[in-house]
Amino acid sequence: MADLSYDEFSFLAEIGIHKTNHGCFSGSWSGEGSEIPAINPHDGRVIAHVKQATPQELETCLANAESAKKVWWNTPAPRRGEIIRQIGEALRAKKEALGRLVTLVMGKSLSEGLGEVQEFIDVCDYALGLSRQLDGKVFPSERSKHMLLEIWNPLGIVGVITAFNFPAAVFGWNAAIALVCGNCVIWKGASSTSLVSIAFTKVMEEVLVRNGIPPAVVTMVVGPGGSVGEALMADHRVKLISFTGSTSIGRHVSQVVHNRFGRTILELGGNNAVIIMDDGNVELALRACLFAAVGTAGQRCTTLRRLLVHNSQYDTVKTRLVEAYKHIKIGNPLDPTNLMGPLHTAAAVKEFTDGIATIRAQGGHILSGGNVIEGPGFYVEPTIVEIAHDAPIVKEELFVPILYLIPFSTFEEAVAINNEVPQGLASSMFTNNLKHMWEWLGPNGSDCGLVNVNMGSSGAEIGGAFGGEKETGEGRESGSDSWKQYMRRSSCAINYSSELPLSQGVKFDLS
Repeated sequence: MADLSYDEFSFLAEIGIHKTNHGCFSGSWSGEGSEIPAINPHDGRVIAHVKQATPQELETCLANAESAKKVWWNTPAPRRGEIIRQIGEALRAKKEALGRLVTLVMGKSLSEGLGEVQEFIDVCDYALGLSRQLDGKVFPSERSKHMLLEIWNPLGIVGVITAFNFPAAVFGWNAAIALVCGNCVIWKGASSTSLVSIAFTKVMEEVLVRNGIPPAVVTMVVGPGGSVGEALMADHRVKLISFTGSTSIGRHVSQVVHNRFGRTILELGGNNAVIIMDDGNVELALRACLFAAVGTAGQRCTTLRRLLVHNSQYDTVKTRLVEAYKHIKIGNPLDPTNLMGPLHTAAAVKEFTDGIATIRAQGGHILSGGNVIEGPGFYVEPTIVEIAHDAPIVKEELFVPILYLIPFSTFEEAVAINNEVPQGLASSMFTNNLKHMWEWLGPNGSDCGLVNVNMGSSGAEIGGAFGGEKETGEGRESGSDSWKQYMRRSSCAINYSSELPLSQGVKFDLS
């Protein structure tokens, strides 16, 4: 085991992270399970340790949340919004330290780590406004002196299972919206980024306690998926599971939760394409594609995997892109001058090397990169590959910085290539042709949940609903009317007459 590096990072104490941490919050802190290390992907050293939750501690979390839920859902929505606003303010006060923590344990650049905290803050602001807009509808009735109403009520307990690549922001999307809708939330984050789960939960705990709200409104467990995770998915008290992760695990989550008639929001694999048309702005496209392909070391669900370039622009884009890759500064993500940090784990490095071997076996040609960077930590070179669009490997999602460069001849061919993979998360087209733009956005265009024009595949805003189609999963998070997924809808008919007419003119008279 590498030497502990906790003492090198003074900001950890500021956000309540210690050398050994409890990995369960049920309204109070505990951790009776096995101890796991938190690894710094930059150098492979141990930052701190976390004592995981046991299934018994998960039960305590759920029991305490059950007790707290009536207090929370009977708190007026605008008051809930005000408390969530305070959570956002508490995050603002500690943004620098929390952002550095995200960067330290995940490996993304400091700018991205800070941006992830800002995303959580922004969705708290969004939830504040939403707290006065959780509207139903009034419908005209066909019966005299009757009224039809649509009423939305909380579900109760919402489970949020998040992945390592966005260890804070994705929880923020779900938690802020679920909480403003009147639900309690239980969070199971990735074990490898458990320090983030602990630090953010402590911020939320402080705000809830200060406002006289039972702290078990937000509970948290760090624990193995095989015991704690399975128990969380199977529990009938958890009305909705929002899961972020791989398609294979998401399929299992769906089967377990829907088997008990629970709800799911699934944000799974992405295999995202950007199309540069013959009239596309190459300068704009190159800047957008560079971040989309290299940001977070290729470990975003919206990372650009397939760059489709019109034959007339192909050689120019290829030359410019290969040259740009030479200038990507790679290194310690806490250094703000570095644009790309390490992969998250040693397993990801193996995925990279295995992927490169498969690409070569399937006729791919490496234009740039393709190598592991020797030394401590989990570093690889960002890689550009020329390969046929129908090579089997292109249909898979490698969660590493490998970009496929693919030529095409016509708009129709480009759309077909975009849509031919099993996943359907993010897509973009660079064009100044209005006909192509509207075709791209319509039923004959992209089959993805996120469909962009003249921007990259990464960088979704909180105001729009986030999610995908096909094997990317189901459901939407964050903006638009995503809040409805976290609530129970009742259609209500009210009779304020002294008569009892039936709908559709049905008669049922005993006399």
